[in-house]
Amino acid sequence: MAELSSWCCRLDAVEQDTAKTQIARYHALLRARAPWQRLRTAAALTTAVRSLAEAGLRLRHPGATEQELRIRFVVRLYGRAAAERIFEEGVPADAI
Repeated sequence: MAELSSWCCRLDAVEQDTAKTQIARYHALLRARAPWQRLRTAAALTTAVRSLAEAGLRLRHPGATEQELRIRFVVRLYGRAAAERIFEEGVPADAI
């Protein structure tokens, strides 16, 4: 998991297969957008990532109840300690 999280936050992966002029153009387009447009895009991306995370949990745990999926999602987002404080019924041992 550490490898994945460190890769996600690095731009060099994008820079390896994208021309510098295209990256500069992309950043210029982002800066040119109105604040409300940037906020709307950020909200849409957040929703999309959340949906993908939930779908991944459903695929990995097809027999899980909605409550178990919710617990696993909280573990993924906030960590086991937070999930254990929130959910009195307990956290699955294999939740990561």
